[in-house]
Amino acid sequence: MHNHTHNHTHLHHDEASKRIGWAFFLNLTFTIIEFIGGWLTNSTAIMADAIHDLGDSFSIGAAWGLNKLSNKPATNRFSYGYKRFSLLGALINGLVLSVGSIFILIEAIPRLAEPEMPHVEGMFLLAIFGMTVNGYAAYKLSHGKSLNERVLNWHLLEDVLGWIAIFIVSIVLMFVDWPILDPILSICFTLFILFNVARTLKSTILLFLQAAPDLELIENIKIKILSKDIVGEVHHLHIWSLDGENNVLTAHIALNTDVSNQQLKVYKKELSDELEGFEFAHTTIEIEFLDEQCRDAN
Repeated sequence: MHNHTHNHTHLHHDEASKRIGWAFFLNLTFTIIEFIGGWLTNSTAIMADAIHDLGDSFSIGAAWGLNKLSNKPATNRFSYGYKRFSLLGALINGLVLSVGSIFILIEAIPRLAEPEMPHVEGMFLLAIFGMTVNGYAAYKLSHGKSLNERVLNWHLLEDVLGWIAIFIVSIVLMFVDWPILDPILSICFTLFILFNVARTLKSTILLFLQAAPDLELIENIKIKILSKDIVGEVHHLHIWSLDGENNVLTAHIALNTDVSNQQLKVYKKELSDELEGFEFAHTTIEIEFLDEQCRDAN
């Protein structure tokens, strides 16, 4: 039974990896086409969306690599496993997107004063191609159940919405001579990207600095630990995150009364059951007996 479950999990993991890998190559190939198309059509809106797609390619590529890495067991060097590598991917992704977005703004803002009409027919055809490719990739990933696939599916759905906007603008430009719509659309895309990148970079840097992922979570844990009569205090309570999803808990619990081994076993089992709902990736609890000096005094 155990072997059957393991094989099923491994098969599911491989299927998820194949779907993410397929989406990565499709997205990266289309991003290259998009940069070329944006240059040929003279459209800053398409170039801005190409920057967005480049970021998605990085995200999908990182997710694909991490999906494979996460299957590897922890080592002496990487004792918590490889989940933390996703933070490095997020940081690189954010920096690349920031530089690309600034470049697009430098190109687009002067065009507000002197707008240039893009090649509307090419813009229209590329928009249809973009909606089709990203829509199909989103459809493929929607079959997946893993967290990676669900998050990446939202990225691709955002891309579809971006291409719908370019599609609408290209149709409008076929009938109305408003070339300023192209730089306006590109600036809107770019500001949207920068807003999301800023949020991602902030959370990534906080995780790198091992900030607590949730202050309310710390209080809830403290309340649960102190709810037992045999507990005097809790200190050195630390909660940090490996990658934004897998959290780690360590704590020292000082008892206020003498207890037998049996009582201690019962308490540890009760605490384990109560902490189970928080789904920590790793939990380390040190019990300090009555009148015992904490060795981590500072």
